[in-house]
Amino acid sequence: QVQLVGSGGGLVQFGGSLRLSCAASGSIFSNYTMGWYRQAPGKQRELVAAITNGGSTNYADSVKGRFTISRDNTKNTIHLEMNSLKPEDTAVYYCTLSQPGRQYWGQGTQVTVSS
Repeated sequence: QVQLVGSGGGLVQFGGSLRLSCAASGSIFSNYTMGWYRQAPGKQRELVAAITNGGSTNYADSVKGRFTISRDNTKNTIHLEMNSLKPEDTAVYYCTLSQPGRQYWGQGTQVTVSS
């Protein structure tokens, strides 16, 4: 089993910044990808950003240039720096870890951007 504990999030004004972090523990393989998904009310869950253990990144088009994902392999931790936040970024953000045969999810953290 893998446990994911997220932190950060909260309420911020339009144009502000927030930082999300997620720490993984448990039965983690040497090859895995971590990332963040988000789900807004009435919408499907969507990928925000992901990073492989080799450092390759993938971003949703809607966040490119505003969000940066980073990873500390020694601590099995990822961070998501979110800048120039917009009301449409409001959602519950879920940390995820994918490794062969299984995907794990964190508990979700609320990000609210006020206009």
